[in-house]
Amino acid sequence: MSLPAQVRIVEVGPRDGLQNEKAIIPAAAKIELIDRLTATGLRSIEATSFVSPKWVPQLADAAEVFAGITRAPGVAYPVLVPNLQGYERARAVGAEEVAVFTAASEAFNRKNINAGIDESIERFMPVLERARADGVKVRGYVSTVLGCPYQGAVPVADVVRVASRMHALGCYEVSLGDTIGIGTPGAARAMLRAVAAEVPMAALAIHFHDTRGQALANILACLEEGVAVVDAAVSGTGGCPYAPGASGNVATEDVVYMLEGMGIATGVDLPRLVETGRWLAALLGRGSGSKVTLAAG
Repeated sequence: MSLPAQVRIVEVGPRDGLQNEKAIIPAAAKIELIDRLTATGLRSIEATSFVSPKWVPQLADAAEVFAGITRAPGVAYPVLVPNLQGYERARAVGAEEVAVFTAASEAFNRKNINAGIDESIERFMPVLERARADGVKVRGYVSTVLGCPYQGAVPVADVVRVASRMHALGCYEVSLGDTIGIGTPGAARAMLRAVAAEVPMAALAIHFHDTRGQALANILACLEEGVAVVDAAVSGTGGCPYAPGASGNVATEDVVYMLEGMGIATGVDLPRLVETGRWLAALLGRGSGSKVTLAAG
């Protein structure tokens, strides 16, 4: 069982981490967060989301934030876009990588975006077509891969079908998300193995929430299967506005600590990342969600 020599972490804190914070965070603070994260050595930082401000008021300042960050060479700053209108807004401020999303659960899709799985994919197909013409990379998210707050269990066959379709449509990478943090290592491993039978492992990423304290164990199980891209959020921020009870993403600090301790390179400066997480937690008015940060005192 061989582990990857290095792992690329996709930092989702500025978007997924902040999207359901009730108090509106100033654009200047979001810009500072992204610039601080850039300085840690992270190579992929999801900056914001060009969704309707009506649905996600926190990210109404997407254009201002993206235009304000200092983009470093060799660092990707993907942004989430729900449709062609969002894509055009993102491109207008210089976005070079976008992400589209759907769920493996029919019920979750209906609650989240008022559309079934197939309809949700139809909605973002024009984004993929335009991105292909523009030479823009597209990342795909599949949520609820290990369970859904509305329908319960999600058949692995549904996860495989949706992930393979997104890859076939042109997503260079498909991130498999346990939105409600319900998975355990055996289930996570089996799900990833099934998807990897249809989609190359090099095109897969994992996205675990730590709702039940299983995220690091699930990540390790998936690393053992060969995955080498992990989504995480600084200070363990986030959750999902459409998934009741889903606490934050796994903390980037904790993922980096585990990987580096196992001899897996991340390229991330952990002390600087911990400092950034502390800064963000203070900004949000609460303690850090990172165990590594809490242990450091």
